[in-house]
Amino acid sequence: MLTKFLDVLLGEPLANEQGIHEKYNIPFGLAIMASDAISSVAYAAQEILFVLIVLGVAAYQWLTWTSFMIIGLLIILTISYIQIIRAYPQGGGAYKVAKENIGTKSGLSAAAGLIISYILTVAVSASAGADAIISAFSGLAEYKVIFVLTIIVILTILNLRGISESSKIFAIPTYIFIFSMIFMILYGLFKYFVLNIHPEPMYSVPKVTENVSIFLVLRAFSSGCSALTGVEAVSNSVPNFQEPSQKSAKTVMILLAALIFFIFGGTSVLAIFYKAVPIVNGPTVVSQIAFAIFNNGIMYYIIQFSTAVILLMACNTAYTGFPMLMYIVGKDGFAPRQFTIRGKRLSFSFGIVALSFIACVLVIIFKADTHKLIPLYAIGVFISFTLGQFGMVNHWRKERDQGWKKRAIINGFGAVVTLLTTIIILAEKFSEGAFIVAILIPIIILVQLKIKNHYDKVASGLSISQLNLKKVDLRTKYTHIVIVPIASLNKATIGALQYAQSISENVIALNISTDKEAMEKLKTRWNELDTDILLVSKYSPFRAVVTPLLKNIELIANSASADEKITVIVPQFITKGRLGEVLHNHTSLFIRETLLKNNNIIVSTFPYHLLDEDSLPKKI
Repeated sequence: MLTKFLDVLLGEPLANEQGIHEKYNIPFGLAIMASDAISSVAYAAQEILFVLIVLGVAAYQWLTWTSFMIIGLLIILTISYIQIIRAYPQGGGAYKVAKENIGTKSGLSAAAGLIISYILTVAVSASAGADAIISAFSGLAEYKVIFVLTIIVILTILNLRGISESSKIFAIPTYIFIFSMIFMILYGLFKYFVLNIHPEPMYSVPKVTENVSIFLVLRAFSSGCSALTGVEAVSNSVPNFQEPSQKSAKTVMILLAALIFFIFGGTSVLAIFYKAVPIVNGPTVVSQIAFAIFNNGIMYYIIQFSTAVILLMACNTAYTGFPMLMYIVGKDGFAPRQFTIRGKRLSFSFGIVALSFIACVLVIIFKADTHKLIPLYAIGVFISFTLGQFGMVNHWRKERDQGWKKRAIINGFGAVVTLLTTIIILAEKFSEGAFIVAILIPIIILVQLKIKNHYDKVASGLSISQLNLKKVDLRTKYTHIVIVPIASLNKATIGALQYAQSISENVIALNISTDKEAMEKLKTRWNELDTDILLVSKYSPFRAVVTPLLKNIELIANSASADEKITVIVPQFITKGRLGEVLHNHTSLFIRETLLKNNNIIVSTFPYHLLDEDSLPKKI
């Protein structure tokens, strides 16, 4: 039943050969990759205004300059990442570039920054999507956290259904948002300049409480840089595109940059003309602009709905980028190997589930507050931007192919600009939460190095490179001592004893009892058996069973000679009823896991299958 339910929920399993069909074409690829970047405009201009509004009306003038700075940075990043796609068509983005051209720790730093960024993309985007819906339906505010968690669970299920199916599901709402925002920007400008309609703002602009300063502008710039998150996702996921994957990824990158330029720039311009005011726990800036342009008409609700949906779809960029990044990092040995295994629908299921789980934890901790989550957001991705650009400079210097100097200058300029931006974001957002990211990145790097060290030791221990395989004798024979732990005589233990005697003449039945009467009863019944199997029965006065059992088995194992192997056969009865899985077999699991730590003990389970519980005779 569970298998059938999962097939309905996640889809039928796909064969490996079907993987070629599980790739993005340009329209679907743009829909998936653009969702994070273009959705950021739904809160980027608002985050800038949250900082600048202390300047009163002058805030809108400085919004213009701040937006120009961010758009300039977007252009630099676009050109730089097109070069990364060209040089690294196998994917991996900043992690691969930094690791191969600067060093392992630089690559791991870039990976750590991206890991944090992707997790926060899910938490921030889902929370911001909830904000957009609550702006139109304020009665939902008290259920926000539950609402956001439900959204993340639904997105997880949809992504587990595979790349092809999820991209088709998410493409429609993404394009609805793109076209509705383009229409709002064009009609808003037409209404303002041609029709000369200047509606009163929903809220009055606050009075001046601070004077403009370079620090205030830099703080606003650092807040608005969230609009650039998601730009790197295309370079991380080049192998997910249909062939020619490199060309498709470049096209998507250019289209993505053009959309960010128009939608972010246009939204900022409309915020200036229509005097949108950022309100904590109130209507968003985009909501105020849409209301000023369309009043309470159908287009206002389309904008609100599509904004909410695209913010939710933004999570999908992370669901594409994070599993692919962890796959590449895992293949290099710096992440658990589970991240490298494709699930039943050929997606990296473990990465998808891990991303969702951590994002849900963040949502609960920060109570789905977008304004509190955003300071954590941009620092990680800008660290990866910077390391990726410096890595590309070294790449071109090593390659020295035609035009390498021009490319090195482009990436060098990008590296300097993104480094300055990283420093600004870290300095301005440090006290608001960026310090958490600054602490987490070294911790993640340390964990990655420990995982790699573990895998290297395991690989070295298992390696046969030093063995002469021609001299390996696979016919080596051991003397087996078989131990069968028993609590009482029943069909399961008798079956286990029969099996034990079929593989060895040296069989010991080991019983630890906390009840002398039960122990004597076992000995009496044992004497009825026609067997030469040795019964060792020991009384445990302190009511412990498992610990004395394990100690006695290990005592026998430690006393064994070099040509003797200890095999422990654990009787386990299997019930068909679901309740049996909960009520039985936990002790045997603990015994197996503990004994496996001894290198001279082989543990085997003897399963005895009971009938269905409903057909078992009932004791009266």
